[in-house]
Amino acid sequence: MRILMLSQFFPPIIGGEERHVKVLSEALVQRGHDVSVATIKHGDQPDFDIVSGVKIYRLEGMLQRNAVLFTEGQRRHAPPFPDPELTFRLNRVVRAEKPDVVHAHNWLLHSYLPLQRIYKKRLVVTLHDYSSVCAKKNMIHAGVPCGGPSTFKCLPCAGEHYGNLKGAVTWLMNSSLGKSGLREVDAFIPVSHAVALRCGLDAKRDEYQVIPTFISRDVTKLQGGQDAHLAKLPKSDFLLFVGDLTRLKGIHTLLAAYGRMRGVPPLVLIGRRCKDTPTELPGNVTLLESWPHAAVLHAWSRSLFGIVPSEGLETCGTVVMEANAFGKPVVASRTGGLSETVIDGKTGILIPPGDVDALHGALLTMLQDVDLRERMGTASLVHSEGYMPDAIVPRIEHIYEGAKFSQFAEARR
Repeated sequence: MRILMLSQFFPPIIGGEERHVKVLSEALVQRGHDVSVATIKHGDQPDFDIVSGVKIYRLEGMLQRNAVLFTEGQRRHAPPFPDPELTFRLNRVVRAEKPDVVHAHNWLLHSYLPLQRIYKKRLVVTLHDYSSVCAKKNMIHAGVPCGGPSTFKCLPCAGEHYGNLKGAVTWLMNSSLGKSGLREVDAFIPVSHAVALRCGLDAKRDEYQVIPTFISRDVTKLQGGQDAHLAKLPKSDFLLFVGDLTRLKGIHTLLAAYGRMRGVPPLVLIGRRCKDTPTELPGNVTLLESWPHAAVLHAWSRSLFGIVPSEGLETCGTVVMEANAFGKPVVASRTGGLSETVIDGKTGILIPPGDVDALHGALLTMLQDVDLRERMGTASLVHSEGYMPDAIVPRIEHIYEGAKFSQFAEARR
Protein backbone atom coordinates (compact mmCIF):
# COMPACT_ATOMS: atom_id res chain seq x y z
CA MET A 1 0.00 0.00 0.00
CA ARG A 2 0.91 3.64 -0.42
CA ILE A 3 0.51 5.39 2.93
CA LEU A 4 0.72 9.10 3.70
CA MET A 5 1.26 10.04 7.36
CA LEU A 6 0.17 13.46 8.59
CA SER A 7 2.15 14.58 11.63
CA GLN A 8 2.63 18.20 12.64
CA PHE A 9 6.06 17.33 14.11
CA PHE A 10 8.60 14.75 13.06
CA PRO A 11 12.18 14.00 14.18
CA PRO A 12 14.52 15.69 14.89
CA ILE A 13 11.68 17.40 16.80
CA ILE A 14 10.89 14.52 19.10
CA GLY A 15 8.34 13.44 21.65
CA GLY A 16 6.32 10.33 22.30
CA GLU A 17 3.90 10.98 19.43
CA GLU A 18 6.64 11.85 16.95
CA ARG A 19 8.63 8.78 17.93
CA HIS A 20 5.53 6.63 17.35
CA VAL A 21 5.02 8.05 13.85
CA LYS A 22 8.69 7.49 13.02
CA VAL A 23 8.77 3.90 14.29
CA LEU A 24 5.46 3.08 12.60
CA SER A 25 6.57 4.58 9.28
CA GLU A 26 9.87 2.70 9.28
CA ALA A 27 8.18 -0.57 10.28
CA LEU A 28 5.69 -0.21 7.42
CA VAL A 29 8.54 0.38 4.96
CA GLN A 30 10.24 -2.78 6.22
CA ARG A 31 7.00 -4.65 5.57
CA GLY A 32 7.00 -3.55 1.94
CA HIS A 33 4.77 -0.48 1.98
CA ASP A 34 5.50 2.86 0.34
CA VAL A 35 5.39 5.45 3.14
CA SER A 36 5.60 9.23 3.08
CA VAL A 37 5.21 11.75 5.89
CA ALA A 38 3.86 15.28 5.56
CA THR A 39 4.92 17.49 8.44
CA ILE A 40 5.41 21.18 9.25
CA LYS A 41 8.75 22.69 8.41
CA HIS A 42 10.72 24.25 11.24
CA GLY A 43 13.84 26.38 10.85
CA ASP A 44 16.25 25.45 8.07
CA GLN A 45 15.13 21.84 7.68
CA PRO A 46 15.17 20.57 4.07
CA ASP A 47 11.84 20.62 2.22
CA PHE A 48 12.23 16.96 1.24
CA ASP A 49 14.24 14.12 2.66
CA ILE A 50 14.36 10.34 2.69
CA VAL A 51 15.31 8.67 5.98
CA SER A 52 15.24 4.88 6.47
CA GLY A 53 13.16 4.59 3.32
CA VAL A 54 10.52 7.07 4.52
CA LYS A 55 9.88 10.09 2.29
CA ILE A 56 9.52 13.26 4.37
CA TYR A 57 7.79 16.37 3.04
CA ARG A 58 8.23 19.45 5.22
CA LEU A 59 5.56 22.04 4.51
CA GLU A 60 5.25 25.71 5.36
CA GLY A 61 2.00 27.21 6.61
CA MET A 62 0.66 30.71 7.01
CA LEU A 63 0.33 30.58 10.79
CA GLN A 64 3.76 29.06 11.38
CA ARG A 65 5.42 32.20 10.02
CA ASN A 66 3.98 34.26 12.86
CA ALA A 67 6.22 33.41 15.81
CA VAL A 68 4.16 35.50 18.24
CA LEU A 69 1.36 32.91 18.02
CA PHE A 70 3.51 30.19 19.54
CA THR A 71 5.08 29.89 22.97
CA GLU A 72 7.66 27.35 21.74
CA GLY A 73 9.59 28.40 18.65
CA GLN A 74 10.53 24.82 17.74
CA ARG A 75 6.99 23.45 18.18
CA ARG A 76 4.68 25.55 16.05
CA HIS A 77 1.50 23.50 16.12
CA ALA A 78 -0.97 23.03 13.31
CA PRO A 79 -4.24 24.88 14.00
CA PRO A 80 -7.57 23.08 14.60
CA PHE A 81 -8.86 24.48 11.29
CA PRO A 82 -7.60 24.46 7.68
CA ASP A 83 -4.50 26.56 7.09
CA PRO A 84 -4.87 27.57 3.41
CA GLU A 85 -1.16 27.30 2.65
CA LEU A 86 -0.81 23.92 4.36
CA THR A 87 -3.86 22.67 2.44
CA PHE A 88 -2.34 23.90 -0.81
CA ARG A 89 0.97 22.18 -0.13
CA LEU A 90 -0.71 19.00 1.12
CA ASN A 91 -2.59 18.87 -2.18
CA ARG A 92 0.75 18.75 -4.00
CA VAL A 93 1.91 15.89 -1.78
CA VAL A 94 -1.29 13.90 -2.31
CA ARG A 95 -1.08 14.36 -6.07
CA ALA A 96 2.57 13.30 -6.09
CA GLU A 97 2.25 10.32 -3.74
CA LYS A 98 -1.24 9.06 -4.72
CA PRO A 99 -1.72 7.37 -1.35
CA ASP A 100 -4.17 4.54 -0.76
CA VAL A 101 -4.40 5.51 2.90
CA VAL A 102 -4.00 8.82 4.69
CA HIS A 103 -3.15 8.32 8.37
CA ALA A 104 -3.41 11.48 10.48
CA HIS A 105 -2.02 11.90 13.99
CA ASN A 106 -3.00 15.37 15.16
CA TRP A 107 -4.46 18.74 14.13
CA LEU A 108 -2.68 18.67 10.76
CA LEU A 109 -5.72 16.57 9.86
CA HIS A 110 -7.81 19.75 9.62
CA SER A 111 -5.67 21.19 6.83
CA TYR A 112 -6.11 17.92 4.93
CA LEU A 113 -9.90 17.55 5.36
CA PRO A 114 -10.85 19.87 2.44
CA LEU A 115 -8.82 17.52 0.22
CA GLN A 116 -10.47 14.41 1.64
CA ARG A 117 -13.79 15.58 0.22
CA ILE A 118 -12.14 15.67 -3.20
CA TYR A 119 -9.88 12.61 -3.18
CA LYS A 120 -11.90 10.36 -0.81
CA LYS A 121 -8.88 8.40 0.38
CA ARG A 122 -9.11 5.87 3.16
CA LEU A 123 -8.73 8.14 6.16
CA VAL A 124 -7.46 6.75 9.46
CA VAL A 125 -6.87 8.91 12.54
CA THR A 126 -4.86 7.92 15.60
CA LEU A 127 -6.09 9.70 18.72
CA HIS A 128 -2.92 10.22 20.77
CA ASP A 129 -4.59 12.68 23.14
CA TYR A 130 -7.90 14.38 23.91
CA SER A 131 -7.59 17.09 21.24
CA SER A 132 -10.85 16.15 19.52
CA VAL A 133 -12.78 17.38 22.59
CA CYS A 134 -10.28 19.60 24.45
CA ALA A 135 -8.58 22.69 23.02
CA LYS A 136 -5.69 22.14 25.46
CA LYS A 137 -5.52 18.46 24.43
CA ASN A 138 -5.02 17.21 28.01
CA MET A 139 -8.51 17.31 29.62
CA ILE A 140 -7.18 19.25 32.59
CA HIS A 141 -9.32 22.02 34.11
CA ALA A 142 -8.15 24.17 37.01
CA GLY A 143 -5.21 21.83 37.54
CA VAL A 144 -7.23 18.62 37.90
CA PRO A 145 -8.77 16.08 35.47
CA CYS A 146 -11.77 17.56 33.67
CA GLY A 147 -15.20 15.97 33.97
CA GLY A 148 -16.12 16.79 30.39
CA PRO A 149 -16.45 19.70 27.94
CA SER A 150 -18.91 22.59 28.31
CA THR A 151 -18.86 26.08 26.81
CA PHE A 152 -18.76 28.01 30.08
CA LYS A 153 -15.90 25.91 31.36
CA CYS A 154 -13.84 25.32 28.20
CA LEU A 155 -13.80 28.87 26.82
CA PRO A 156 -12.16 30.54 29.86
CA CYS A 157 -9.93 27.47 30.34
CA ALA A 158 -8.59 27.79 26.79
CA GLY A 159 -8.19 31.54 27.27
CA GLU A 160 -6.10 31.02 30.39
CA HIS A 161 -3.91 28.51 28.57
CA TYR A 162 -3.40 30.29 25.22
CA GLY A 163 -4.39 33.90 25.94
CA ASN A 164 -7.93 35.23 25.55
CA LEU A 165 -8.03 35.81 21.77
CA LYS A 166 -6.00 32.79 20.71
CA GLY A 167 -7.82 30.64 23.24
CA ALA A 168 -11.26 31.72 22.03
CA VAL A 169 -10.38 31.00 18.39
CA THR A 170 -8.76 27.66 19.23
CA TRP A 171 -11.72 26.52 21.33
CA LEU A 172 -14.34 27.70 18.83
CA MET A 173 -12.65 26.10 15.82
CA ASN A 174 -11.84 22.89 17.64
CA SER A 175 -15.33 22.45 19.08
CA SER A 176 -17.12 23.20 15.79
CA LEU A 177 -14.89 22.12 12.90
CA GLY A 178 -13.52 19.24 14.97
CA LYS A 179 -16.87 17.52 15.27
CA SER A 180 -17.85 17.99 11.64
CA GLY A 181 -14.42 17.01 10.35
CA LEU A 182 -14.29 13.77 12.30
CA ARG A 183 -17.32 12.56 10.36
CA GLU A 184 -15.01 12.27 7.35
CA VAL A 185 -12.86 9.67 9.14
CA ASP A 186 -13.17 6.01 8.14
CA ALA A 187 -11.52 4.54 11.23
CA PHE A 188 -10.10 5.78 14.52
CA ILE A 189 -7.24 4.29 16.50
CA PRO A 190 -7.41 5.57 20.11
CA VAL A 191 -4.23 4.68 21.97
CA SER A 192 -6.15 3.56 25.06
CA HIS A 193 -9.68 2.87 26.25
CA ALA A 194 -9.32 6.02 28.36
CA VAL A 195 -8.83 8.09 25.20
CA ALA A 196 -11.72 6.38 23.41
CA LEU A 197 -14.02 7.10 26.34
CA ARG A 198 -12.99 10.71 26.89
CA CYS A 199 -13.10 11.50 23.18
CA GLY A 200 -16.66 10.21 23.02
CA LEU A 201 -16.15 7.35 20.59
CA ASP A 202 -19.21 5.12 20.36
CA ALA A 203 -19.00 1.58 18.99
CA LYS A 204 -22.52 1.96 17.55
CA ARG A 205 -21.55 5.07 15.62
CA ASP A 206 -17.78 5.06 15.11
CA GLU A 207 -15.38 2.63 13.50
CA TYR A 208 -12.52 2.29 15.96
CA GLN A 209 -10.11 -0.13 17.58
CA VAL A 210 -7.97 0.60 20.62
CA ILE A 211 -4.32 0.04 19.70
CA PRO A 212 -1.59 1.36 22.01
CA THR A 213 1.50 3.14 20.84
CA PHE A 214 4.55 0.92 20.58
CA ILE A 215 8.31 0.95 20.81
CA SER A 216 11.07 -0.06 18.44
CA ARG A 217 12.40 -3.60 18.59
CA ASP A 218 15.85 -1.94 18.75
CA VAL A 219 15.01 0.05 21.89
CA THR A 220 17.28 -2.13 24.06
CA LYS A 221 20.23 -1.90 21.65
CA LEU A 222 22.02 0.83 23.54
CA GLN A 223 23.92 3.39 21.50
CA GLY A 224 27.40 4.60 22.30
CA GLY A 225 28.51 8.20 22.61
CA GLN A 226 26.54 8.88 25.80
CA ASP A 227 29.42 8.82 28.27
CA ALA A 228 29.13 12.49 29.24
CA HIS A 229 25.51 11.99 30.25
CA LEU A 230 25.97 8.62 31.90
CA ALA A 231 28.78 9.94 34.10
CA LYS A 232 26.11 11.97 35.92
CA LEU A 233 24.17 8.88 37.00
CA PRO A 234 24.74 7.38 40.46
CA LYS A 235 27.31 4.58 40.53
CA SER A 236 24.97 2.38 42.57
CA ASP A 237 21.33 1.31 42.14
CA PHE A 238 18.78 4.10 41.70
CA LEU A 239 15.07 4.75 41.17
CA LEU A 240 14.09 6.50 37.95
CA PHE A 241 11.47 9.06 36.90
CA VAL A 242 11.34 10.19 33.25
CA GLY A 243 9.01 12.97 32.10
CA ASP A 244 8.21 16.66 32.38
CA LEU A 245 9.00 17.87 35.90
CA THR A 246 5.49 19.16 36.60
CA ARG A 247 2.75 18.71 39.17
CA LEU A 248 0.58 16.97 36.56
CA LYS A 249 3.30 14.36 36.14
CA GLY A 250 3.24 13.87 39.90
CA ILE A 251 6.67 15.27 40.64
CA HIS A 252 5.54 17.03 43.84
CA THR A 253 3.87 13.87 45.15
CA LEU A 254 6.96 11.83 44.30
CA LEU A 255 9.33 14.19 46.09
CA ALA A 256 7.06 14.28 49.14
CA ALA A 257 6.92 10.47 49.29
CA TYR A 258 10.62 9.98 48.65
CA GLY A 259 11.55 12.71 51.14
CA ARG A 260 10.15 10.54 53.94
CA MET A 261 12.52 7.68 53.15
CA ARG A 262 15.91 7.07 54.72
CA GLY A 263 18.73 4.78 53.72
CA VAL A 264 17.29 4.02 50.29
CA PRO A 265 18.86 4.19 46.81
CA PRO A 266 19.03 7.62 45.15
CA LEU A 267 16.23 8.97 42.99
CA VAL A 268 17.06 10.21 39.49
CA LEU A 269 14.73 12.62 37.68
CA ILE A 270 15.21 13.02 33.91
CA GLY A 271 13.01 15.56 32.18
CA ARG A 272 12.20 19.07 31.15
CA ARG A 273 12.14 21.80 33.78
CA CYS A 274 8.79 23.62 33.70
CA LYS A 275 7.18 26.62 35.42
CA ASP A 276 6.02 24.58 38.39
CA THR A 277 9.13 22.41 38.74
CA PRO A 278 10.17 22.39 42.44
CA THR A 279 13.18 24.57 43.14
CA GLU A 280 14.31 22.54 46.16
CA LEU A 281 14.96 18.80 46.10
CA PRO A 282 15.34 16.32 48.96
CA GLY A 283 18.79 14.94 49.58
CA ASN A 284 19.91 12.05 47.40
CA VAL A 285 17.85 13.30 44.41
CA THR A 286 19.58 14.00 41.08
CA LEU A 287 17.84 16.14 38.45
CA LEU A 288 19.06 15.74 34.86
CA GLU A 289 17.40 18.05 32.38
CA SER A 290 16.24 17.09 28.88
CA TRP A 291 18.50 14.17 28.09
CA PRO A 292 18.65 12.67 24.58
CA HIS A 293 16.49 9.58 24.21
CA ALA A 294 19.52 7.34 23.70
CA ALA A 295 20.90 8.35 27.10
CA VAL A 296 17.50 7.86 28.78
CA LEU A 297 17.48 4.27 27.56
CA HIS A 298 20.87 3.70 29.19
CA ALA A 299 19.40 5.06 32.43
CA TRP A 300 16.50 2.59 32.23
CA SER A 301 18.95 -0.26 31.78
CA ARG A 302 20.79 0.72 34.98
CA SER A 303 17.79 1.53 37.19
CA LEU A 304 16.08 -0.66 39.80
CA PHE A 305 12.55 0.28 38.74
CA GLY A 306 10.57 3.18 37.33
CA ILE A 307 8.10 5.61 38.89
CA VAL A 308 5.26 7.20 36.88
CA PRO A 309 3.14 9.06 39.49
CA SER A 310 1.10 11.16 37.04
CA GLU A 311 -1.91 13.09 38.29
CA GLY A 312 -3.22 14.02 34.85
CA LEU A 313 -5.14 11.80 32.45
CA GLU A 314 -2.22 10.05 30.77
CA THR A 315 -3.28 8.79 27.36
CA CYS A 316 -0.96 5.81 27.13
CA GLY A 317 2.26 4.70 28.78
CA THR A 318 5.23 4.78 26.42
CA VAL A 319 7.60 5.46 29.31
CA VAL A 320 6.24 2.30 30.98
CA MET A 321 6.77 0.30 27.79
CA GLU A 322 10.41 1.37 27.61
CA ALA A 323 10.98 0.48 31.26
CA ASN A 324 9.35 -2.92 30.72
CA ALA A 325 11.54 -3.59 27.67
CA PHE A 326 14.53 -3.51 30.02
CA GLY A 327 12.77 -5.79 32.49
CA LYS A 328 12.01 -2.95 34.91
CA PRO A 329 8.71 -2.89 36.82
CA VAL A 330 6.96 0.41 37.46
CA VAL A 331 5.11 2.10 40.30
CA ALA A 332 2.44 4.18 38.56
CA SER A 333 -0.77 6.10 39.15
CA ARG A 334 -4.10 4.50 38.35
CA THR A 335 -5.07 7.16 35.83
CA GLY A 336 -5.91 7.27 32.13
CA GLY A 337 -4.02 4.84 29.94
CA LEU A 338 -1.49 3.99 32.65
CA SER A 339 -4.08 1.67 34.17
CA GLU A 340 -4.06 -0.27 30.91
CA THR A 341 -0.28 -0.40 30.48
CA VAL A 342 0.68 -1.50 34.00
CA ILE A 343 -0.74 -4.83 35.22
CA ASP A 344 -1.23 -4.18 38.93
CA GLY A 345 0.60 -6.74 41.05
CA LYS A 346 2.25 -8.36 38.03
CA THR A 347 4.30 -5.81 36.10
CA GLY A 348 4.12 -3.08 38.72
CA ILE A 349 2.06 -1.43 41.43
CA LEU A 350 -0.80 0.99 40.73
CA ILE A 351 -1.68 3.67 43.29
CA PRO A 352 -4.28 6.45 43.48
CA PRO A 353 -2.94 9.63 41.82
CA GLY A 354 -1.73 12.30 44.21
CA ASP A 355 -1.66 9.96 47.22
CA VAL A 356 1.66 10.51 49.02
CA ASP A 357 1.04 7.76 51.57
CA ALA A 358 0.19 5.18 48.89
CA LEU A 359 3.21 6.11 46.79
CA HIS A 360 5.49 5.95 49.82
CA GLY A 361 4.16 2.50 50.67
CA ALA A 362 4.52 1.22 47.10
CA LEU A 363 8.11 2.43 46.90
CA LEU A 364 8.97 0.71 50.16
CA THR A 365 7.32 -2.51 49.00
CA MET A 366 9.26 -2.47 45.74
CA LEU A 367 12.55 -1.77 47.55
CA GLN A 368 12.14 -4.21 50.42
CA ASP A 369 10.62 -7.20 48.59
CA VAL A 370 13.43 -8.16 46.23
CA ASP A 371 11.71 -11.37 45.11
CA LEU A 372 8.55 -9.45 44.19
CA ARG A 373 10.56 -6.88 42.27
CA GLU A 374 12.41 -9.57 40.34
CA ARG A 375 9.19 -11.42 39.50
CA MET A 376 7.64 -8.19 38.29
CA GLY A 377 10.76 -7.45 36.26
CA THR A 378 10.54 -10.83 34.50
CA ALA A 379 6.81 -10.35 33.85
CA SER A 380 7.49 -6.81 32.56
CA LEU A 381 9.95 -8.11 30.00
CA VAL A 382 7.42 -10.66 28.73
CA HIS A 383 4.66 -8.02 28.76
CA SER A 384 6.77 -5.65 26.65
CA GLU A 385 6.57 -8.07 23.71
CA GLY A 386 3.00 -6.92 23.21
CA TYR A 387 4.28 -3.41 22.51
CA MET A 388 6.74 -4.33 19.78
CA PRO A 389 6.17 -3.54 16.07
CA ASP A 390 5.53 -7.15 15.06
CA ALA A 391 2.65 -7.26 17.56
CA ILE A 392 1.14 -3.85 16.76
CA VAL A 393 1.81 -3.03 13.09
CA PRO A 394 -0.25 -5.94 11.64
CA ARG A 395 -3.25 -4.63 13.58
CA ILE A 396 -2.80 -1.20 12.01
CA GLU A 397 -2.39 -2.77 8.56
CA HIS A 398 -5.68 -4.58 9.11
CA ILE A 399 -7.37 -1.24 9.79
CA TYR A 400 -5.84 0.20 6.62
CA GLU A 401 -7.34 -2.67 4.66
CA GLY A 402 -10.63 -2.81 6.53
CA ALA A 403 -11.43 0.90 6.42
CA LYS A 404 -12.11 0.67 2.68
CA PHE A 405 -14.64 -2.14 3.08
CA SER A 406 -16.43 -0.89 6.19
CA GLN A 407 -20.12 -0.73 5.34
CA PHE A 408 -20.61 1.87 8.04
CA ALA A 409 -17.88 4.10 6.64
CA GLU A 410 -19.21 3.75 3.09
CA ALA A 411 -22.76 4.53 4.23
CA ARG A 412 -21.66 7.89 5.66
CA ARG A 413 -20.29 9.12 2.34
